[in-house]
Amino acid sequence: MNSYGVAEVEKLLGLPRATVRALVQAGFVAPTRGPRNAWRFSFQDLIVLRTAQALSAANVPAKRIARSIRELRRQLPEAMPLSGIRIAAVADRVVVREGAATWQADTGQYLLAFEGDPANGSLAVMERKPAEPRVGADEWFDRGASIEEQDVQAAEHCYREAIRADGSHADAYLNLGSLLHDAGRLAEAERTYREGMKACRDAALLHYNLAVLLEDLGRKEEALEIYRGALRRDARLADCHYNLALLCDQLGRGREAIRHMAQYRRLTSGK
Repeated sequence: MNSYGVAEVEKLLGLPRATVRALVQAGFVAPTRGPRNAWRFSFQDLIVLRTAQALSAANVPAKRIARSIRELRRQLPEAMPLSGIRIAAVADRVVVREGAATWQADTGQYLLAFEGDPANGSLAVMERKPAEPRVGADEWFDRGASIEEQDVQAAEHCYREAIRADGSHADAYLNLGSLLHDAGRLAEAERTYREGMKACRDAALLHYNLAVLLEDLGRKEEALEIYRGALRRDARLADCHYNLALLCDQLGRGREAIRHMAQYRRLTSGK
C-alpha cells in the first residue's frame, strides 16, 4: 500500500505543513511512523486531511465534521479507485462521488445526483488522471519478481494480476505457488499449481513444484506420480531425477531409485 510523507502531502493537497500538523493534533488522522520517526500518511489520510480542512473553511460545524470524517474513513477504499473521488460540502453536509455513485458521507445514504455544484464552492479531492494503458502479464510478472524479497504481499498481487491478464502464464503460476508454499499456505499453493498445470500442460516445473509440495504434505505416492509426469515433459530436469530417486528409495522401489540417481549424475556430471 502506498504511503506519503509530509512533503508529498503538502504538494498533493496544497496544505501548509502547519495545517497538516494541526489536523493531526486534532485527531482527524493518525499517521504511522516511517524511517527516522517521520509521519507517513495513507491514501485515506490524504482524503480525510483535505476534507477536514475544506469543511472547516466552509464553516461546517465541528461535530458534523467529526461525524462525517469518521463515516467517510470507514467507507473509503484503501487505494484511489480508477473512477476517482470527488467530495463536496453542500450546505452542512458532506457528499462523495465515486464514479457514477453519489452518497452522503455521514449516513452512507446514496443520492441520485449532487445537490450543488462541486465547481462552485465545493471541494474536489484528488481526482485520478485518465487510466494508464493496460498492463500486460509479463509486466505484472516482472514487477512481482522485482519486489518479492521486499514486499511479499505486493508480489502476490502482481503474480495474480499476471495470471488474470494471461491465464497460461506458467512463470506466474510457478512464482505464486512457490510464494504461497514458502508462506505455509499449502492448500492455496497446491490449488495454484494444479490450475497452472491445467492451463500450461507442458510446464514440467509446475509438476515438479507440486510434487515437492505433496512430499511436504506426506502424500508420497501422489508425489511419485507427479514427479514422473514432470519427467515425461522434460527428461532433463536433474533435480526431479534426484528427488524421485530419494522418494523411490523411501517407497521400496530400489531399481527405479538407482535408475533416476544414475540419470541425475549423468545430467550433472558436466557442472
